[in-house]
Amino acid sequence: MIILDHENSHNIGELKKGKRILLVDGVTVSFDGFKALNNLSFSINYGELRCIIGANGAGKSTMMDVVTGKTRPDAGHVTFGEAVNLLEMDEPAIAQIGIGRKFQKPTVFQNHSVFENLELAMQDDKRFFKTLFSKISGEQRDKIEETMGLIGLKELAKQDAGILSHGQKQWLEIGMLIMQNPKLLLVDEPVAGMTPQEVDKTGEILTNLAKEHAVVVVEHDMEFIRSIASKVTVLHEGSVLAEGDMESIQNNEKVRKVYLGE
Repeated sequence: MIILDHENSHNIGELKKGKRILLVDGVTVSFDGFKALNNLSFSINYGELRCIIGANGAGKSTMMDVVTGKTRPDAGHVTFGEAVNLLEMDEPAIAQIGIGRKFQKPTVFQNHSVFENLELAMQDDKRFFKTLFSKISGEQRDKIEETMGLIGLKELAKQDAGILSHGQKQWLEIGMLIMQNPKLLLVDEPVAGMTPQEVDKTGEILTNLAKEHAVVVVEHDMEFIRSIASKVTVLHEGSVLAEGDMESIQNNEKVRKVYLGE
């Protein structure tokens, strides 16, 4: 997990709910002649929970790779905040300015407690051994307590992460991202393999997160999407096929034909 550096010279501008935080404009990515992204354009606002759906090969993972600096596009622009050009930055620098990504498979420190996992993920200078032998401030402890409450793991603060359920590990990793104070979170298939109760709790966590962050959820579970989505972007062959609220997406003939197989 990349640790963010909170003393960063990049200024993304003032963040206000409803103001654009991410612009993907005309992005094309080719692999051996195959266009994984084809003139892809969309934007995300601060304080928004956006769901992105699409069949396998639609470009969802490649889009996240471009935004986080893992993949360089052949063409296009990606802007964070008012004027930060993400294509000029590498993965650590992009993480440092406030973009966090959660992969499908959770990666937590198995032999450390929930509390310790969140402590290790904090923004400050967290070289591993220094962390283990340092004392955290009251403010830092409050932040950890607040995050444990948000992810529903307060009662398990002293529990080793290795014995948590799959869903609880997913929540812990979301918490570890929160500890780094991201402004934009990219969350990949968060409910895969979860129980119905865990799915409901995950929806609650992500909805609450969107009050103070921008959250992009890439997911295949349509029931889950229906339960949380206010705006949905549908990708097909590397481009935006449709965008709108869930009702308009479900009634869109192109989407029904391409994505729902009708």
